[in-house]
Amino acid sequence: MERDGVYRPILRPRRGELTALAHLSEEEAARVEPIVELDPSESILPLLRELRPRTGAVALDFGNLPDSPGEPSVLVAEKLRRMGIGMVPVLRPYESGFRLKAHGLAARMHLDRAILRLRPHADAGNPAEADSATERVLRASELGPENVDLLIDLAETACAAHADEVVERARRVLRWARTASWRSVSVASGAMPPNLDDLPTDRPVRVGRLDARVWAHLGEPGVGYADYGVTSPVRRLGVQHHRQLPTLRYTSSLDWWIYRWARRGGRSDDRCHDLCRTLVTSPQWPSTGARFSWGDAEIARRARTARGAGSSASWIAWGTSHHISHVLTESVVRLF
Repeated sequence: MERDGVYRPILRPRRGELTALAHLSEEEAARVEPIVELDPSESILPLLRELRPRTGAVALDFGNLPDSPGEPSVLVAEKLRRMGIGMVPVLRPYESGFRLKAHGLAARMHLDRAILRLRPHADAGNPAEADSATERVLRASELGPENVDLLIDLAETACAAHADEVVERARRVLRWARTASWRSVSVASGAMPPNLDDLPTDRPVRVGRLDARVWAHLGEPGVGYADYGVTSPVRRLGVQHHRQLPTLRYTSSLDWWIYRWARRGGRSDDRCHDLCRTLVTSPQWPSTGARFSWGDAEIARRARTARGAGSSASWIAWGTSHHISHVLTESVVRLF
């Protein structure tokens, strides 16, 4: 297997994540292929039309959408082609043959390639099941493995003890993956907690990037890196009715630093200003400061003035921007 040097973050179809993609540098954009998990409750097209991610293509995962007579991947592919945005469909083993055929058509409308997102814990428990699942996907989509990037999605890495189990599972799947001529092979997992509301406020709290540690412990040549950005692979259920505190998820080499700020009165502007001032004077702040990423520049600007606290979408955008730059620069030796 040969590593293709592409980082594939799995992102939600929200303004925050897509805003971060719209502010990538030209060099970063060439090395990032985001996988966006679509949601039946919101349309991705208006956001893509408005924000225009700078990446050469966007991979779209339709796995959470219900089957329909007019398959969404083809319809979306046609609209994105008219918008000048490249699309890579994501193939899921549990999708219907009709949908997989549509994904293959959508792939040929754009870059003639797709991503197969395989979850070993759910899609295939052994090599024989993996062979059967992938054979069905490739036959239905009419794509060969040389046109498919294999993404081994290990999902949540919940704790250090679980990380050891995840590493062993990944090694078994990678041994199987080497038997086919995939275009590339990447491993993804996520360790951000799904709920940060119970964390302490007004001081940075360290959360281990166990997903990054899993990838590093694999030590497998030719295997690319993927993750869930600064969000959790576990989706929170229900609607949150409380007003969210200013929150930043700030990435370092093996940890995230969670900043949740409640002090300095009731004004969100004052809270965000105090949070950002604390962050830019912390050991986690990069030596290049505001030049490190677009998100860091936004954080530095809020540290200078209390005007313009932003919103939850802004805080996710700044954190995602910093995270992507960190993966591509600070972690460049380990990951690529």
